[in-house]
Amino acid sequence: MLSTAGFAGIAALIGDPARATMLAALMDGRALTASELAAAAGITPQTASAHLARLTEAGLLAMERQGRHRYHRLASTAVAQMLESIMAVAASQMAVAPARPRTGPRDVAMRRLRSCYDHLAGQVAVAMADRMIARGQIELSSDGGVLTEAGRGFFAELGLALPEARGGRVFCRPCLDWSERRPHLAGRLGTALCGFCLEQGWMRRVGDSRAITVTPTGWQALHQRFSLSPQDF
Repeated sequence: MLSTAGFAGIAALIGDPARATMLAALMDGRALTASELAAAAGITPQTASAHLARLTEAGLLAMERQGRHRYHRLASTAVAQMLESIMAVAASQMAVAPARPRTGPRDVAMRRLRSCYDHLAGQVAVAMADRMIARGQIELSSDGGVLTEAGRGFFAELGLALPEARGGRVFCRPCLDWSERRPHLAGRLGTALCGFCLEQGWMRRVGDSRAITVTPTGWQALHQRFSLSPQDF
């Protein structure tokens, strides 16, 4: 049951300018580090960490680890809806929108498409995952990933032989994208998709870099299979 003290406590947490700025910076759905959120709020990383701990404890933020980094995101759509409502009420008083922190590599090619270990990452990879999620072909969550029956049919039509679902490495999982801060497809399924795109000549590696470029044939295939075009990026 909602208590007046609980309501006031959440309001007080959001009412701090630094915490409000960090929450606003997360409204685009990405996950950011404490350093990135500190820069957005104009405070030290140490101060930001203390604020983030309080926001996480209150259930407003969720923290996830990716390698040695810790990323913070809004805990739920309910939190985002609450913040959006507050921002709408305050819109007439807001002079400027909060700055969007730069994340990931500065190189345009790396941001567009690159390898993440053995699977695809970057704007194109995230967009491919978004399309498959929207079509009900895969399901990605903080708990893992699932290839649906619709997804099996999609990959069969694509001509991609699915890797065997056996013990060991996870078959399908989300991987938080370094630059987009939203998930792309990883696991053995993500590896198979990356290899397939390279083998088909849809994509090719750029020298010794992690950057990957989409070929003209690849753009035709991505448009046909994923409804993606170069203009989207």
